[in-house]
Amino acid sequence: MSGISRRACLQLGTSGIAAAALAAMAGPAGAALGPNDKYDLLIKGGEVLDPSGPLRARRDIGIRRGLIEAVEADIPAERTLQTLDAAGRLVVPGLIDLHTHVYPYGSALGIPADETVPFTGVTTVVSAGDAGANNLAALRRHIAAQTRTRMFAFVHIANIGLAGFPVAELYNIDYAQVDACAKAIAENPDFVLGAKVRMSENVVAQHGAEPLRRAIQACELSGRPARVMVHIGGVETAALMSEILDLLRPGDILTHCYSGAPNLAGQFTNIVQDGKLLPAALAAKQRGVVFDVGHGGGSFDYTVAEAAIQQGCPPDTISSDLHVVSGNTPGMPFLPWVMSKFLGLGFTLDQVIAMATTAPAKAIDRGETLGTLQTGAPGDVTLLEVIEGPVSFVDTRNNRREGHTILRPVQTVNNGVPFGRPFQLPFAVK
Repeated sequence: MSGISRRACLQLGTSGIAAAALAAMAGPAGAALGPNDKYDLLIKGGEVLDPSGPLRARRDIGIRRGLIEAVEADIPAERTLQTLDAAGRLVVPGLIDLHTHVYPYGSALGIPADETVPFTGVTTVVSAGDAGANNLAALRRHIAAQTRTRMFAFVHIANIGLAGFPVAELYNIDYAQVDACAKAIAENPDFVLGAKVRMSENVVAQHGAEPLRRAIQACELSGRPARVMVHIGGVETAALMSEILDLLRPGDILTHCYSGAPNLAGQFTNIVQDGKLLPAALAAKQRGVVFDVGHGGGSFDYTVAEAAIQQGCPPDTISSDLHVVSGNTPGMPFLPWVMSKFLGLGFTLDQVIAMATTAPAKAIDRGETLGTLQTGAPGDVTLLEVIEGPVSFVDTRNNRREGHTILRPVQTVNNGVPFGRPFQLPFAVK
């Protein structure tokens, strides 16, 4: 792999390295095709919306050796070995889901990422604390390595991760082992993004901000620019919610940012209280904390979202928190459906696509390689149908809102290979 820098390998992650290696051995992406060369895949006739350009226009996309080779107004069909007809479809960079639970067999929550693709159109998933230091290796070796969907992970500050679910992992604070978490972050720079901690009262009991402090300490001790993803919703007290927000550093991720879940006493202690946004939430937003939706089965409340957005805290990233429990709830947190809810909240199509492509790519420090259709990027593409007509949405607290547009995934291309059609010569690129 002499043609690829070590930094580029780490940026791509495990599932993209082989594709990049093939491309490097054959010449740089974007090089002119020879007279007898063909694209491996042509996505033809769609409306391309690439926030990284920005670009919104009818374009054809040629993919060769797993990478995007050309984005042009018209690429002749005879120049390719395989064509996907994208006429009437919206063609966007492969969707990135910043908060998922994709560790099947490792926790009661985990769901195989590849099984969700027909419903999500997602090409990159982030495992949000499914594994801790003790079981991270199994997630990496036995799940991520055998999954077509590109995968990254936040390692849980609790060394057991979510293996004990539904038993809370941090009632016993001794599970929050800083040194072990820091070592896992340091030793897996191409896979692990940082540390995850759940701060709800029903997870941490009366340990206050200590689990979060330990997660931040683990990131800093790792020697990497690692980030913390902190789960909120029903924290013990309103004062603790503000303390959590004050501790977060620029680039750290506040997931379930619009949760309306109460604490164990039934009190609402989230970022909006009595209709007012906490000053600490606005301050966190202004200093660069990433506000992530993390819809899930109990973590998205329209009344919180509407108030927070109006008062200065719109989302930075849209994610699903999809797992085997949430996937069967009325809120249906499949990523395109969650994106559709934000169309109904007044965000434009361009904004919503950016919050599921370029924004999460930047949040995980992969903005140069993922969430983009620029030439040389991995051949990750999502084809969506934009359906106009009345639609009713429900949040996780039975609040209902009406909308007029939904996004439905039609086809997903990962590393240049259409999902559902995995056979090529050679059999696979990874």
